[in-house]
Amino acid sequence: MEPITINGRSYDWTDQKVVVICVDGCENDYLVSAAESGKAPFIASLLNQHQSFIGECVVPSFTNPNNLSIVTGAPPSVHGICGNYFFDQETGKEVMMNDAKYLRAETILAAFSKRGKKVAVITAKDKLRKLLGYQLVNGICFSSEKADQCSLEENGITDVLNLVNMPLPSVYSADLSEFVFAAGLKILETQPIDMMYLSTTDYIQHKHAPGSPVANQFYAMFDHYLKKISDLGVVIGITADHGMNAKTRSDGSPNVLYLQDVLDQFPGASSSRVILPITDPYVAHHGALGSYATVYLAGDQILATKTFLEGHPEVMLVLTNHEACERFQLPADRVGQLVVISQKNAVLGTRQRDHDLSGLDAPLRSHGGISEQQVPLLFNRPLAKRVTGSLKNYDIFDVCLNRLALTSAI
Repeated sequence: MEPITINGRSYDWTDQKVVVICVDGCENDYLVSAAESGKAPFIASLLNQHQSFIGECVVPSFTNPNNLSIVTGAPPSVHGICGNYFFDQETGKEVMMNDAKYLRAETILAAFSKRGKKVAVITAKDKLRKLLGYQLVNGICFSSEKADQCSLEENGITDVLNLVNMPLPSVYSADLSEFVFAAGLKILETQPIDMMYLSTTDYIQHKHAPGSPVANQFYAMFDHYLKKISDLGVVIGITADHGMNAKTRSDGSPNVLYLQDVLDQFPGASSSRVILPITDPYVAHHGALGSYATVYLAGDQILATKTFLEGHPEVMLVLTNHEACERFQLPADRVGQLVVISQKNAVLGTRQRDHDLSGLDAPLRSHGGISEQQVPLLFNRPLAKRVTGSLKNYDIFDVCLNRLALTSAI
């Protein structure tokens, strides 16, 4: 098969089957700690074979923009998805950015499916399914969350629960991610899949720090499936959509700057609108609190408001639309006049009354900012071609298809 160009990048194809895995919220310390505990021997072998790298995700370090960057091989300025949630200026409404109509670029998955490759996509939460499966031809695409509702017409597969031999998992559980791995393994064993993309949920990472018993148990589970998938002879690339950090004060309470409450009291920004792109239907484990926010303001209020916000100790950085879009490669028409990024140990909210934190049964851990930008990239094959410069998580298909040896070193 001749190399094909997708969003300005060339991708080659060998006869090797390729599986790319995005482990939601997986900073490298999770992998290292699980490996050192002895609970993840296969991951340890990848780390010890020097087939692992530290790269960066895109900012905002949230699920949707990074998953779409990974499957398009491009930043949000190209594919258009710059959050889980945004303010649609054309309609004047705040909406979820989980509809494929917001996607502005072709995915690697769709491009290869159009050229006759059999592609399967399994995601934990259904919010990503339509975006990841956009223009997929004769492929499989479903979520763990709604695995009981799969049809041939909508998902390219049916009777998934019986195939996997697992019950439908709760959306707030590690089981939601395990179902992704179990389903991926079973489909690879039973169908002629050429390319597979697996994307999990960060429920465990929001609650449990690297090296904790629950975190290590999660990565032991992942290790089990990873070894079985690798034993099928496929090329595997592993990365994350973002890292994760504790966002608490010394007493363990959430360290939050409620931006809308603050701006409502500032004369120059009394008509502002704060948008939190972390917002999605699944907020019990983070209360819709993340380390990145965008603010919509009238033109003559921008610089004064920027200076005002920079004076708050919870704030790391305030950028204008132009500065943020240039630095983070974001689509300018989907970002407010200001972008606010919090310190490593802090998060941003709108109004305090609008956040329900009753579901937080553990000290708050979250993401979204620069502090969560480091992510791992691991491969089960050694490099055949040198990688120059720093890696992004969205380089992973390039490495898997263009730069790995065809035989395993493990």
